[in-house]
Amino acid sequence: MKECLWSVLWSVSCPKQELPNTKGGIVGLSKLKISKSKLSNWKLLSGFGSGVTSALLLSSQALSNQVTETSTSATDAQITFWEAIVLGMVQGLTEFLPISSTAHLKVVPVVLGWGDPGVSFTAVIQLGSIAAVLWYFWGDLIGLTKGAFSALREQKYSDRDLKIVIGIALGTLPIVILGLGIKFNATIADFYDTKVRSLLVIAIVSIIMGLLLGVAEILGKRQRNFEQLSLKEGVLMGCAQALAIIPGVSRSGSTITSGLFIGLERATAARFSFLLGIPAITLAGLVELKDLLSEGVGGVGMVPLICGLVSSVVFSYGSIAWLIKFLQTQNTWVFVGYRLIFGLTILGAIAAQISWTVGQ
Repeated sequence: MKECLWSVLWSVSCPKQELPNTKGGIVGLSKLKISKSKLSNWKLLSGFGSGVTSALLLSSQALSNQVTETSTSATDAQITFWEAIVLGMVQGLTEFLPISSTAHLKVVPVVLGWGDPGVSFTAVIQLGSIAAVLWYFWGDLIGLTKGAFSALREQKYSDRDLKIVIGIALGTLPIVILGLGIKFNATIADFYDTKVRSLLVIAIVSIIMGLLLGVAEILGKRQRNFEQLSLKEGVLMGCAQALAIIPGVSRSGSTITSGLFIGLERATAARFSFLLGIPAITLAGLVELKDLLSEGVGGVGMVPLICGLVSSVVFSYGSIAWLIKFLQTQNTWVFVGYRLIFGLTILGAIAAQISWTVGQ
């Protein structure tokens, strides 16, 4: 079983197709060339999906035994050098796809017999994903910042760059307020120590979010581009992003879904989702990194932590480039199907174990 999953992860991490030219960031998105073979995109996702779901089916007992597990501290388990690299790869491959990196960072280690890596380690390796998105969009972020300051000096408050920057700032507030409220409120500080991180919750949430993405794909008009995004809609997508507090929701999944509902083009929804996530994920990662370092990093160790970060950067960059290219020519139904299969497989594994236990 493990060998099967390793081979699938390796094939996904080393695709034969070339990544799009990322020079120019957002400006360069319209210049990306369409893939010579659309089939390769489907093979990439179907290979990853079939490998993970096959491993889940073969691991029903391990999964069902984890239904009540709610470990959130990275210091609860020893994370080795190799495990950190694999977890960084899983983080990078799933952070920007609408399938929930948190869910996969919970499930994949269970399948491999490692246990839950915990909230802190998960948040820290998310910094690798932020480094990747900054790397990918660096030129455009500089352009947006300069344009926004220039518009403020010249009092051009309807300037496109200024509106985008303000939209990102306002859209970040909901998840920051909610996240900090949970983090520092004594009455709900143990939010992630509850069954909210259980596989049962992740499975149900994954199915619900998959269905919502499907509805958005059907109802969304997909006629509006990046320049037509309003401040109000930026805040709306920010509120959708706040739902990612719940494991299994998927930050990119919730924002892309909301973007489709308000009529954005698929690639436009993904682009704003990436930019919107920079402040929120950065803050979450830094807060958890501070807590982790203050506790002496425990079972994690600095070397595995760094390896996980580097792995996350590399695979995050690749997934960003691939998803933008994919959404310019394809719809999101493959992600809808994947999320439904992912959630139903976990529920099936849990049900099988419960049935087996009752029959004893």
